[in-house]
Amino acid sequence: MKRAIFCDFRRFFPVCSAFLLLASGVSPAAERATATTVAFTTDVRPLLTKLGCNSGGCHGKATGQNGFKLSLLGYEPAEDYEAIVREARGRRLFPATPEKSLLLLKATGTIPHGGGRVLAADSEDYQVLRRWIAQGAPPPRPGDPVVERITIEPKDAVLARKTRQSLRVSAFLSDGTTRDVTGRALYESNEPSVAEVNQVGVIATQNRGGLFAVMVRYGDQFGVFHGTVPFHVPTRSDVSPEPDPSRSWVDRLLRQQWRRLGIEPSPPADDVTFIRRASLDVCGTLPTPDEVLEYVADRRPDKRARLIDRLLDRPEYASFFGLKWADILRNRGGGYSTSHQRAGTALFSSWIRDAIATNLPYDRFATEILTAVGSQEVNPPTVWYRTVRTSQDYVESISQAFLGVRVQCAQCHHHPAERWSQDDYFGLAAVFARVGRKGGFADAEVPTNQTIYVATSGRVEHPRTKRVMKPRPLGGPDFVVSRHDDPRQNLAQWMTDPANPYFARTMANRIWGHFFGRGLIHPIDDARSTNPPSHPELLDALAHDFAASGYDVKHLIRVCCSSDAYALRAEPTATNREDHQNFARYYPRRLSAEVLLDAFSQVLEVPTDFTGGRGKFPLGTRAIDLPDEAVPNTFLDVFGRPVRTSSCECERVNEPSLGQALALIGSPLLEQKLTAKEGYVTRLTTDERPMTAVVDDLFLRVLARPPRAGEVEKVRRFLESEPDRRAAHQSLLWSLVVSAEFLFNH
Repeated sequence: MKRAIFCDFRRFFPVCSAFLLLASGVSPAAERATATTVAFTTDVRPLLTKLGCNSGGCHGKATGQNGFKLSLLGYEPAEDYEAIVREARGRRLFPATPEKSLLLLKATGTIPHGGGRVLAADSEDYQVLRRWIAQGAPPPRPGDPVVERITIEPKDAVLARKTRQSLRVSAFLSDGTTRDVTGRALYESNEPSVAEVNQVGVIATQNRGGLFAVMVRYGDQFGVFHGTVPFHVPTRSDVSPEPDPSRSWVDRLLRQQWRRLGIEPSPPADDVTFIRRASLDVCGTLPTPDEVLEYVADRRPDKRARLIDRLLDRPEYASFFGLKWADILRNRGGGYSTSHQRAGTALFSSWIRDAIATNLPYDRFATEILTAVGSQEVNPPTVWYRTVRTSQDYVESISQAFLGVRVQCAQCHHHPAERWSQDDYFGLAAVFARVGRKGGFADAEVPTNQTIYVATSGRVEHPRTKRVMKPRPLGGPDFVVSRHDDPRQNLAQWMTDPANPYFARTMANRIWGHFFGRGLIHPIDDARSTNPPSHPELLDALAHDFAASGYDVKHLIRVCCSSDAYALRAEPTATNREDHQNFARYYPRRLSAEVLLDAFSQVLEVPTDFTGGRGKFPLGTRAIDLPDEAVPNTFLDVFGRPVRTSSCECERVNEPSLGQALALIGSPLLEQKLTAKEGYVTRLTTDERPMTAVVDDLFLRVLARPPRAGEVEKVRRFLESEPDRRAAHQSLLWSLVVSAEFLFNH
């Protein structure tokens, strides 16, 4: 009986609330007459989000906090209402005297609260919650107005340093009304070092220039304010007032941004710097001394374009970008016998490399992987399905690799910074519900040499509602497919359509990030409304041009590399020294693990031995040609070779570490190359040419440039000071190959 009474109380909470209000001498009608009805979904839920109550660090985390759990950022208002109003026997609210409600007492810090004081008793936010409780805590109703969109005024602005800008946020509701929700919205700056924003939407710029964006959230609607803080007030002598019409459209769009920021670009790089840069970026390979001299001697005006074309035709281009895509597509070799190469790994690696060498259109490249069927011994793209096996793998690999979005959060709840829901996540997973596997044999991780086929049945259930999901792309609508159709074909058609807002844009951003050291959207695979591109017009133009070219990847590379911006020096000017977003200079970056190891092998003329352990590789095999991440090599692991467990390029680590510094000092591999009986050290030691010629050859080989003034004399003095000629040349070469000039592309 007691349980029945308790359940009735929970069910009829509004009725009980009205009774308690009457008992207190305040009629419900009188309370409603004093203020408009407070709606839970439209008023209370956004307020809880602003206060941080339903954040991941508080009651919005998966396990809740101290027995009180809310949905993350309020995406399940009905469940949140139950938790606040009816859980814990309804003790969190006290309609007879709203001020005594546990919800308000804890939020104001009147009684101990783990989250501290988040609400002032004299604030408007407090009054909203108080009125809602006093009105009987009305639940979400189907007829309640919902927020359809928000607007921000202004949408963008150019602001001086150390100034303030107030935002005004308006919410447009489904009943046709508009509200000023500036004081109840949630604000977050993506570049606090450029501009901060407070809880009421007032932006305060800092004492530095740059681009920034302020994310504004009210309920489940987002908006973004774009801000520009010039590095200094531009004058006519700083940047040309009008772009040169002879420049490429890429450079014209970049220069528009530079003018707004008052940035002067760095001067153009010289020929030796450019050929080294382009050779490393396109082929992952240093230029030879002969190639450097030939390029410097070329006087044709289109020499840069000719160089890029030659590099794109070299097998090293296919190997280098094949390595990049093998990382993204998770072509793993781990978990198999130490004496044999895992079946299919090299096959898939070769297919990727051949596709790049023949310039297979990118839409066909993606389609052949997504829709692959057949034996993993015969059809290489099916090998992708060996590592990508689960619903989570399908959704997250495809989203990051081909659409440039991270939807991992939506597996458990609505994405906190984007519109992706659990329906989107598991609708995309349903596209692969009928992927079947048969045959193969088991290794230490998963079966291999399987046959991939499309079954006539298969389902994915929504984990919360248990609803069987229909196949759909991100954002919907559902695909119309029969049991005889392959939903993956529908996905590929949707994805590669030129009108798709993600596919071409993601590849354009990926290639831009590869050549310029930073994506227009950064990180390159994290596109969302709250992470806007630094140059939206440029990214749109690149994506449109790429799609119009028939998804020609080499064309996209030519567009990037033929721009004047790509040929700028890395040394900053007085106006762009603090800038890291706008490409007014080349951003130096350390050579990746495989490229660095191959560079050591090339200049020292001692190949790396990859014959031990897994598989048999001919002596002379380059690191960029290795088929997978599991070929044992400590140097590659120390310098950030990825393990290929995800499709994120962030797995590759290029940041410096103590281990890398120690490897450059005492690496057995580097020592073996310096002390080898056959190699450049031996040839250098026995070279009888004049010192000037020897040093010229040395600098061209190692640094891809002739020695500068004074360097020949320094080398001469050093060599003459060492009695052991061979040891002297070993030390000299070591000092050059571990220098920042060698380790970085600049």
